[in-house]
Amino acid sequence: MRKISFLAVALLIIACGNKEKDLIVKANIKGLKKGTIYLKKIEDTTIITVDSLVINGNSSFELYSDIDSPQIFFLDLDKHSAEKDRLTFFADKGVTEINTTLKNFVFDAEIKGSKQQKILNDYKSMISKINNRYLDLIKESFDAQKDGDTAKLEAINKESDNNIKRKYLYTVNFALNNRNSEVAPYLALSELYNAQIKYLDTINNSLSPHVKSSKYGKELEAFVKKIKENEK
Repeated sequence: MRKISFLAVALLIIACGNKEKDLIVKANIKGLKKGTIYLKKIEDTTIITVDSLVINGNSSFELYSDIDSPQIFFLDLDKHSAEKDRLTFFADKGVTEINTTLKNFVFDAEIKGSKQQKILNDYKSMISKINNRYLDLIKESFDAQKDGDTAKLEAINKESDNNIKRKYLYTVNFALNNRNSEVAPYLALSELYNAQIKYLDTINNSLSPHVKSSKYGKELEAFVKKIKENEK
């Protein structure tokens, strides 16, 4: 009987060790020969490594992680130099595919997988235009100051303020229009954390029951509650 018990325990250990992970990240970094790849996520406000791999000649690889609720993950590339690059992506259970290049690790990245990532891509596409205009305004402001053109500088500052408001309102509307996605509370927490409480409260109250019970749904609920308590 004891032998059978030992065998059962051994088989159980093997089975647990071979348990398939919830998240599989299949990636290829064109041009990468040597380096270390890290798969990370935030847990209790701290970024932790959930898997890693040393690359030596093969630019294609797989990393794995457990995942309870759709959330943001990070793919960090350490090229064994002073430079370190990081990709951010929204993952859910299943396979996420990432294709990019060593030369432009972040900007060349094509990420496919979760439906949350697709929604986040749509958001980033529009926001990048607003952010690019903001960078243009910084340059124009510098040139106006250099030329001593106060009238132009005032106009630029006004447009800059409007651009910030535009970004906030677009993010609020985007979150409301995607209330059935975990991306909505994530954007509220990451992009609107310093916005007026009325915007955060509106997004929080609009979330579907499924999203409200997700990781970011619970965090947004707690965040809004904390703000309201501090305002009393």
